[in-house]
Amino acid sequence: MVSQIIGFTIPALVVFACVWVVLGYQYRAEDKKRLWELQRASAKEITQIRLRAYERLVLLLERTEPEHLLVDMDINSLSIIDMQRSLLRTVRMEFDHNLSQQVYVSDRVWEHILQARDEMASFISTMAQQMPKDSTSLQYAQVLLTAYRNNGITPHQTALNLIKEEARQLLDHR
Repeated sequence: MVSQIIGFTIPALVVFACVWVVLGYQYRAEDKKRLWELQRASAKEITQIRLRAYERLVLLLERTEPEHLLVDMDINSLSIIDMQRSLLRTVRMEFDHNLSQQVYVSDRVWEHILQARDEMASFISTMAQQMPKDSTSLQYAQVLLTAYRNNGITPHQTALNLIKEEARQLLDHR
């Protein structure tokens, strides 16, 4: 009787152990598959968010170049000092509006965005200080545009090139 119980129990335990191992393997494989699918979907969504951040930062750089800053400004009604303040305020507002984008880009790109902002503010102020006392705001605007165009590779262009490089890398790794 005991030998019969042992005779049934040992094979039952072996079958149970085999089923346990196979089911455990299948469960782990299915779990890995679900995790992989979740990561893939998440990566796709993150890619879209990062691309939108790059787009917004490109707009920030474009909007804070002198030719774009001066477009909607009533130049003839402003003094050079008022125009300088308005330009600096616009640069600051554009930057502040896009501050959260730093979360989605590399530190290297963000540092170049900061550098572009700081150098543009410095450029606007330096050009205003260098204007002769009897200059008009129209002359100041012309000096800003000419000096910026003749400035060679600007921090804005450097930051823009880095954004494009990162975006290409992101798209190539999809």
